[in-house]
Amino acid sequence: MNPMDLHITRIETVIPTAIMPGLVLVRVHTDAGIVGCGESYYTPHAVAAMIHDWMARRLFDRAVPFSVEGTWRFLYERAANFGTQGCELRALSAIDLALWDIMGQLTGQPIWALLGGPVRDRVPVYNSSGGPSYGARRDGHTDPQGWPGYGDVGEKGPLNDYWSIVNQPVEYAGELIASGTKALKTWIFDFAAHKPNGGLHISHADIETGLKPLRAIRERWGKSIEIILDGHGFFQLPAALRIARALREIDPLWLEDVIRPDCIDTISDFRNKAGVPVAVSEMMVGHEDYRLVLEKRAADYIMIDPTWVGGISQTRRVAQMAQAYNLPVTMHDCTGPLTLLAGVQIAAATPNVAWQETVRAHLQFVYPRLIDERLAIVEGHIALPRRPGLGAGLLPELFSPKQPDYRESRAPAPGAAKAG
Repeated sequence: MNPMDLHITRIETVIPTAIMPGLVLVRVHTDAGIVGCGESYYTPHAVAAMIHDWMARRLFDRAVPFSVEGTWRFLYERAANFGTQGCELRALSAIDLALWDIMGQLTGQPIWALLGGPVRDRVPVYNSSGGPSYGARRDGHTDPQGWPGYGDVGEKGPLNDYWSIVNQPVEYAGELIASGTKALKTWIFDFAAHKPNGGLHISHADIETGLKPLRAIRERWGKSIEIILDGHGFFQLPAALRIARALREIDPLWLEDVIRPDCIDTISDFRNKAGVPVAVSEMMVGHEDYRLVLEKRAADYIMIDPTWVGGISQTRRVAQMAQAYNLPVTMHDCTGPLTLLAGVQIAAATPNVAWQETVRAHLQFVYPRLIDERLAIVEGHIALPRRPGLGAGLLPELFSPKQPDYRESRAPAPGAAKAG
């Protein structure tokens, strides 16, 4: 079927509250029987409302031929009238993933083939030290979703890597090394930011507490595994610089969001003084943000979340922009299986993507409850998807009208009056 003749007939969203309450899942149906899947994370009800109440009108317009880029530009430019960096951009991200998924299925190709073909045969990953409940349903909590950057260390248990990095760092790092994983990320200093002074000050005692597990890994395993520190944007400049100076002895792969990301000039100042590589960051969710980061030399790595920044379309543009500055890109995921797959698709076809983030607990315990493919890490890498489209589909049973957070929009019948 010619893509110019393809039309969208139905859009479904659902929030899998019992699995990942911050996630919104999207299915876009076509008159060819092809179903494209997408997702985004945070404020899922607002994202779903943006899709159904505002974006669906464009997707259902039968006078508009099916077009990934044309749809992206139209929705982005219309949203620019009132702001593009909130739920509007996350909704557009989810739609963009679904449209790329449709195009891949329609042509019988994985998305990386449509992006120009492979530049590698597998993508290196690092493991973020979360656990099965990181971002997922937190049983027994009055707020099952939690707040960004406020994950619990929790208790000892299968693949609770947050607990392990704090309490058994040598054993934990040894497991990753044995599996072939070459790097780990930790947010070992978050506890200090959660104290009454927040990110304004970090004491020498707190520095020593945060360094203890990292020193133990270096003493036992040397440089056989890379260490990344994520600060979740908690710290202001003086505290961030104290952390950076302390981390020099660890020789981290990068520091990420140790400083609050709301002033790019200060991030540039931090990078100039830190003495270690700096990654900036999935918290930058606009093309202009990344342009300023690049022009002000505020980063050594550019990190992107495909379902926050504007989907596969915008992620590829940002990655190529970073390439012009000879900066590597790393793909973010602590949020959902299609975010991970989108990152892998882009990494497969984009030369300057250096790493893909993963959470091994999510891969084993959470993502199989959402998609119809098992995603595996082998020798520290994830294979290029071979299935047409994104490489997996959302489980159909998740999209039931019986679910309290399910919504559906249907295209008007041909000849019906358009919505105003």
